[in-house]
Amino acid sequence: MIPGGGQPDMQQLLQQAQKMQQDLAEAQQELAETPVEGTAGGGLVKATVNGSGELQGLVIDPEAVRTADASAEETAETLSDLVVAAVRDATGAAQELQQQKLGPLAQGLGGGGMPGLPF
Repeated sequence: MIPGGGQPDMQQLLQQAQKMQQDLAEAQQELAETPVEGTAGGGLVKATVNGSGELQGLVIDPEAVRTADASAEETAETLSDLVVAAVRDATGAAQELQQQKLGPLAQGLGGGGMPGLPF
């Protein structure tokens, strides 16, 4: 506010909005470049997503499919469950990273969260 009860300085508000937009773009770029790993089955399946939650890689330990006491169908079903669990684990970690990186920026915009973001 301008001393004497005047209106807020529109130029200053515009500069603040531009700075917040730049900070948000930088944080989003950093998230897109940050790998986050999730695991399942004691590490038999590892999924890597970026900080935006996009699947980047999937590693399946050969021990996950090497079994003598299960049918191929049971092994495939178990492996499928492990892949889903690993991807969910990695995605959850990515969401936590998003909260850490973008949460403070959302608070700077009034604390009500940001449309399109998971918080």
